[in-house]
Amino acid sequence: MFGKRGNDSGSRGTPEFRPPTPSAPIDPAPAETATLSRTASPPPSQAPVQPRKAVSSPPLAPEPRTAQRERSETYYDTKSQVFSALIDTIDLSQLAKLEPESAREEIRDIVNDIIAIKNFAMSIAEQEELLEDICNDVLGYGPLEPLLARDDIADIMVNGSRQVFIEVNGKVEQTGIRFRDNQQLLNICQRIVSQVGRRVDESSPICDARLPDGSRVNVIAPPLAIDGTALTIRKFKKDKLTLDQIVKFGAISPEGAEILKIIGRVRCNIVISGGTGSGKTTLLNCLTNYIDRDERVITCEDSAELQLQQPHVVRLETRPPNLEGEGEVTMRDLVKNCLRMRPERIIVGEVRGPEVFDLLQAMNTGHDGSMGTIHSNSPRECLNRIESMIAMGGYSLPQKTVREIVVGSVDIIIQAARLRDGSRRITHITEVIGMEGDVVITQDLVLYNIKGEDASGRLIGEHISTGIGRPQFWDRARYYGEEQRLAAALEAMEKRVQ
Repeated sequence: MFGKRGNDSGSRGTPEFRPPTPSAPIDPAPAETATLSRTASPPPSQAPVQPRKAVSSPPLAPEPRTAQRERSETYYDTKSQVFSALIDTIDLSQLAKLEPESAREEIRDIVNDIIAIKNFAMSIAEQEELLEDICNDVLGYGPLEPLLARDDIADIMVNGSRQVFIEVNGKVEQTGIRFRDNQQLLNICQRIVSQVGRRVDESSPICDARLPDGSRVNVIAPPLAIDGTALTIRKFKKDKLTLDQIVKFGAISPEGAEILKIIGRVRCNIVISGGTGSGKTTLLNCLTNYIDRDERVITCEDSAELQLQQPHVVRLETRPPNLEGEGEVTMRDLVKNCLRMRPERIIVGEVRGPEVFDLLQAMNTGHDGSMGTIHSNSPRECLNRIESMIAMGGYSLPQKTVREIVVGSVDIIIQAARLRDGSRRITHITEVIGMEGDVVITQDLVLYNIKGEDASGRLIGEHISTGIGRPQFWDRARYYGEEQRLAAALEAMEKRVQ
């Protein structure tokens, strides 16, 4: 054991472990939801209350499910005392020299001694949970650690220090996890964003960042967030999804997945459209698996989320302005710079503004197979949004000229949607064909038809072919030798529907 109490503070590991950043001081905080009590009976506020006779009332919307039971105040009081004693005892300079596992073991040894000295009455299970909580506070992300370790959680939503919600299987649940106070929550947010060279404070209260595994992080701090810092984490699964797995989940039919594989292979310019949380980035990741491994791919993102498997990938990320308001690098800057880097494909994680014009120009000047995502609710609305974003850039081009640029650039629009039962589906695979007068003409290859719902409230539907036997990109498929696979997939989908 090492610490300030003795002189035997040797280092048992290598100095690879990095302590928490100075901007993120260590604070005690809860992590899971067991109840720890040092008294023989519960507090008066927890005494059982005799139920009164139910009074009929109109039905209310169901409240979010609670995933865990909330801990008592006694637990947090005990933990705060143990944590304060730990900070007074431990030598952080020695701790910084240890590897994470060795540091965790040292912390556990010292906490066990503190519990024995202070004579806290607790079971072995309660003591083990307290040890894990304190280790998470010192070395990790505090109360968030058990949630980040679960692979079944899609989103973590922290609304101030007292409310933490998670999304599991498309449904939102409230957890019993909470932070000691808003300052501890803000400290953990600072610890997260500082890892990617960003900051969040009163002068810069909005920040996008990412975790080491690529999970997307958004922080909005006071004074913009009135009830305390709001933290949202879009978690990435440890095992990356593939199109075949998406087929198993029912998001697309096997024949539809085959069409998507061909679309990615033959270098069609693709825009993935959908609402928030509909699975656009996941689908984009899946489509990039079918890019030839000898192609040079450059990605541009606000926070790097894409996980391409090709060997020749250059990943670029935007940069916010510094404290003086200078040094900002926008998405437009990145997309423009891409054109000087000899790309074969350009992938923009999310198109939000005038950079769409530069992406369309890239698609139309020899960078076939480029991809991007856009927030919109249908393929037709996606085209309208592209026009609107070009106008946002200050381009004074005639409407017909803008539409001709769009038609000459975008080949396929894939629409993803999150349905009301929480499931995610690919609802449209749509081609952009051309123009008739001033109107952009599109044709749907695959549609998702909702038939009803089962007894558990899950929507029932199927992917159907619109009967188009020779899509607009047929010649491109023939150029890459994929026309027979394409014809077989379209024919199989028609037969299955019949």
